[in-house]
Amino acid sequence: MDATIALAPEIVVVAGDIFHTVRPTNPAILHAFQQFARLRRELPDAVVVMVAGNHDTPRSTETGCILRLFTPMGVHVVDAAPDRLSFPELDLSIFAVPDVPGPRPALVPDPSARYNVLLLHGEIAGILPPAVVDADRATREITTEELGADRWTYVALGHYHVHRAVAPNAYYSGSLDYTSANPWGELVEERAAKLPGKGFIEYNLETGAHRFHPVKLARALVDLPTFSARGLMAAEVDARIQGAVERCAGGIDGKIVRIVVRDIPRHIVRELDHRALRDYKRRALHFQLDTRRPDVIRLHSQGAPGRRPSLADIVRDKLHGRLLEADIDRSALVDLGLHYLSEAEAMSAASLATPDGIGADE
Repeated sequence: MDATIALAPEIVVVAGDIFHTVRPTNPAILHAFQQFARLRRELPDAVVVMVAGNHDTPRSTETGCILRLFTPMGVHVVDAAPDRLSFPELDLSIFAVPDVPGPRPALVPDPSARYNVLLLHGEIAGILPPAVVDADRATREITTEELGADRWTYVALGHYHVHRAVAPNAYYSGSLDYTSANPWGELVEERAAKLPGKGFIEYNLETGAHRFHPVKLARALVDLPTFSARGLMAAEVDARIQGAVERCAGGIDGKIVRIVVRDIPRHIVRELDHRALRDYKRRALHFQLDTRRPDVIRLHSQGAPGRRPSLADIVRDKLHGRLLEADIDRSALVDLGLHYLSEAEAMSAASLATPDGIGADE
């Protein structure tokens, strides 16, 4: 908001998912209300338009959308159905498309307006990585042909958490913080795209000039360099972890930190210096040691050697990636899950071994 107010734009568009849930906490509502009120107070002549995203949209029609809270302060909120907003004083038309179920609108500009902006929350087919699509489905999926970016002056897109260009005049701004189901994946994507992190877009409708403005986060997200523990003793793994922590720029204090250690057997994990790990957890806002056991080498049915995850590997990976409450020990949870799996497999094997085939179906 500080940077937006300093830029003093004529138009501010917000492409959905203002909140992470349909019913956010009271502090989140209060903070958002205060910030949008400040925006309206500091930029009284600016047009402010927001659409509902899949996280803002209630599943039942009798539940009102939280975004309507901002309407009395002069924010144009589009939450129930697509709506075309006209601003003759700016020779501007904004077609606002929220992420709600219903008939697919025809994405056609207003021929009477000089500037046509499409504000849409949804997936553009083929643009988002498959892992992102699977983790957080939008209601609307639009093809690039349907989008027709070349027909619009500017296309402002919401839903994808990483800044990305869809066309020279069409962009996902990305989220303002790491709030997706896989924030570490966002870091990887941002590094690959050489992005400085999170931010927002400034776009000049007259010249087509685009600029991405990075924002400083309230808390840093740090993915320490991963390493393989294959052939290492516990003390050597401890030393590698300690070295990664000490080389963290600015230290780990108050940050969200993860380090992935691959190819580490369970007995080595148990022998690690857990006092040091507890100290890292005390210093960081959140410290995650993500330990991953060596791959299992199995033979395919054709007889050719190759790597194929066993059921135990799948269970282990799922439990390692699951979000947990702070007081739950991840290693203990993984061990317990694998213990239950082992018991189930033993019971199944015993059942199948019953004479005359009795027991397996019983």
